[in-house]
Amino acid sequence: MRYLKLTVFFCFALFVAACGEDAAEKKEDAPATATVEPTVNAPQFDADSAYDHIAKQVAFGPRTPGSQAQVQCAKWMQLKLAQYCDTVYRQEVKVTGGDSKSLPCINLVGVINPGASKRILLLTHWDSRPWADQDVKDKDKPILAADDGGSGVGVLLEMARQIKAHGLSDNIGIDILMTDVEDYGQTAWGEKSYCLGTQYWARHPHIPGYTASFGILLDMVGAYGAQFPLEGISTHYASDIQQKVWQAASQAGYGGYFPLTTAMEITDDHVPINEITGIKTIDIINLSQDQEKVFPAHWHTHADAMPVIDKATLKAVGQTLLHFIYGLHEVNNV
Repeated sequence: MRYLKLTVFFCFALFVAACGEDAAEKKEDAPATATVEPTVNAPQFDADSAYDHIAKQVAFGPRTPGSQAQVQCAKWMQLKLAQYCDTVYRQEVKVTGGDSKSLPCINLVGVINPGASKRILLLTHWDSRPWADQDVKDKDKPILAADDGGSGVGVLLEMARQIKAHGLSDNIGIDILMTDVEDYGQTAWGEKSYCLGTQYWARHPHIPGYTASFGILLDMVGAYGAQFPLEGISTHYASDIQQKVWQAASQAGYGGYFPLTTAMEITDDHVPINEITGIKTIDIINLSQDQEKVFPAHWHTHADAMPVIDKATLKAVGQTLLHFIYGLHEVNNV
């Protein structure tokens, strides 16, 4: 019986080999079906430029409501936006803090390609927290907010500079929203004591009836060792945009900064954008998987200064977003 089995096996092997040769010949004759990802011709994000924009903000000092630094920094940002954008809007209003104080608030909006029908909202807050409540000393003094405030502005200004230099498809418009009085909130006052400038803009946009296809919020996007997991509220409101941005990060070579891991829900500026305007908006924010220490160690402390800023992180975020925006038709089909 052993010989019979070997003979059958031998014959079967010859049959398989013959079939394999026929298949190989057919495969050679068949047209190639492999899919090649289109190349995205995105500008190169300059991390040195973004870093300098952050340093400039920090040099003004803490940008708290009512401070001279607030006035000076707003003037500087408005001038930079005017350099890189077609139109700049300024909202200078009063908002009411959770402690019932009337607070001066300055929101700025830089508009690129104002006539485009498809609009993308990019936003960040630019103010400093008035208290270092997570520090061990000087808890009642304001922080410099290099990362938590400054980094988002630095990235968006550099993005605007690159878009100005390289141009953008005529049917895509960018609106860069810099919101004020985001960090004048406390847990005891309730979640709505945060994001006051954004709440105002959401109810009173720079153009009546303004809308966008989607929005992307940047918050704490400049520190060493930053990780940007899939924030929960973003997943709830705009999982499709979130997935495409994280895909763009991988395609651009920065997937290590954008892990496909879920993170907790964070109260941030994207909440009023989603809830009040209905513009589906995601949050790119540095978060930890440690439920007890969700935010980085410098969060709401005096350590949030220039030494925490990493040009490699700025590059990862800025290049990812440029890759995403310039690949909208080629890759993402948003």
